[in-house]
Amino acid sequence: MNFRRNFTLGCVSLAAIALGATAGYSTEEIKGGAAATAATTATPTPVTQAMDDNAAKDGKNFLQTNGNYWQNRFYPASQINTRNVSHMHVAWIFQTDIMDTMETSPIIANGVMYVSTAFDHVYALDAKTGQQIWEYKHKMGPITTYCCGPNNRGVAVYNDKVYVATLDSKLVALDGKTGAVKWSKEIADPEKGYSETMAPTAVKGMILIGTNGGEYGIRGFVKAFDAETGDLKWTFDTTPEDSKGVWAAKDATGRDMHRDIEAEKAAYKKNGDPYKTLGGGVWQNPSVDLAANRIYFAVGNPSPDLDGSLRPGDNLYTDSLVSLDLDTGKYVCHFQYIAHDLWDLDATSPTVLAEAAGKDGKPMKVVMEAGKTGHIYVNNAKDCSLVRFSEAMIPQENMWTLPTKDGARMLPGANGGVEWSPMATDPRSHTAFAMNLHQPMNYFVDSSPYPDGKLWLGGAFKVIPSEQQWGQFVAVDYNTGKIKWKVKTPEPMIGGALATAGGVVFAGEANGAFKAYDSGTGKILWTFNAGAGVNAPPSAYMVAGKEYVVVAAGGNAQIDSKRGNSIIAFTAD
Repeated sequence: MNFRRNFTLGCVSLAAIALGATAGYSTEEIKGGAAATAATTATPTPVTQAMDDNAAKDGKNFLQTNGNYWQNRFYPASQINTRNVSHMHVAWIFQTDIMDTMETSPIIANGVMYVSTAFDHVYALDAKTGQQIWEYKHKMGPITTYCCGPNNRGVAVYNDKVYVATLDSKLVALDGKTGAVKWSKEIADPEKGYSETMAPTAVKGMILIGTNGGEYGIRGFVKAFDAETGDLKWTFDTTPEDSKGVWAAKDATGRDMHRDIEAEKAAYKKNGDPYKTLGGGVWQNPSVDLAANRIYFAVGNPSPDLDGSLRPGDNLYTDSLVSLDLDTGKYVCHFQYIAHDLWDLDATSPTVLAEAAGKDGKPMKVVMEAGKTGHIYVNNAKDCSLVRFSEAMIPQENMWTLPTKDGARMLPGANGGVEWSPMATDPRSHTAFAMNLHQPMNYFVDSSPYPDGKLWLGGAFKVIPSEQQWGQFVAVDYNTGKIKWKVKTPEPMIGGALATAGGVVFAGEANGAFKAYDSGTGKILWTFNAGAGVNAPPSAYMVAGKEYVVVAAGGNAQIDSKRGNSIIAFTAD
């Protein structure tokens, strides 16, 4: 047993206390902890399509990145609840080989946990003890181009394989029992600016994956690969050959975006459609509606980010909700939140399917997305049209002031609002829980030609050092768009939330705090200091009749929170 890597809690152990001190945990927080020495008895087993289909009702496992195909991050068990969550304590800690940004959402299947690291290492762990079963270390290619720091948001487990997408733009299938490579496929050319940080989605014999690279002049896409062979089944390009759109003057909330549409039309006529280098990365997993046989995902910013002179038009389908046929990848519908985005306020958080009140008050199926603008958008799942948007969850000022050579101040800043952080929802109360950040920024424009796969911002967005930055955890009634409660945090929030049937919602902070809130009131019920930024989405599961909550504490490059390398599991017995 490697004391540096793992320990479970029991009687007092000097080895465990030493580990806690180096990781930033106090002896009070550790409460002892003898290192487990027995060999793990957990055995990786296949995850069937039937298991995935029923994941939303499964209180034993956490089978998908955001819990289930609707991506609502609602865990249906209640052993840990508002009455006993204050007694929650560390069950075990596992430390990875990589001390850098951690955004992995642990997958738990039949007592085995799968986690990933910033540089695409994958671990299979005993979910009861945290003991390592196997490790895969990805051999990175000579070219890696990625935005916003290295990270990986997790894996997909399907049948007898584990799938991971990598920074050098590969999709790798691993043997679920051993971690050995079964096959590896290039998703796109990393030399052109393509990279992967999102977790794959497994459904109906396919592995779905989008692409990063909206800051590098790529052409975005979603692809489906055969889960068994890795063969490409279909591709949907997120920037169509006719990307001009309807020349929208206003954003989704009805505010004027100060576009010079006549000048854009003239540039479009003179220079043609910019779709080949227009960006439109897809940062997060699609939600899947098996009944309608459709997927929904959010498309990111256009490229170059801040210079609209080189990309006239609405820049479809950037900053949009898009729905496709699951089997074929054919377009069904879209809704664009911000046309011709000049502020990098793109759609980057995962879509969430839900049942909600329509405009007439009657129940309907909706798809939601939490925007960098600080609004939660609620769309009709049938035709993608907007049903409502929430009250602003953070300050909005000077929207939509155009970037200038000398810099123009506008809020929110380019990180949000809600960055990539997945929402959690409680379908019983029709509440969405969203992590927001407040980072005042100045927006600068500086035109430059396409640099062939290198960073292409067309300017810069810079944090204003004299202004305070902070975060806000917000509960929204998605039947009405009204804010139910909000809790301000001392630092910007990036990570993700988890709601449970026990009436508790969990979320972490950049200062290392991992907190449990009363989902109805926002009251903080429990806090743990993880010693590094908790900037990853939590998961929950049950082993041998005991409920656990698990989260990664590795910090985040984008907001420069303290780095770490810990996977921490908690229980409340």
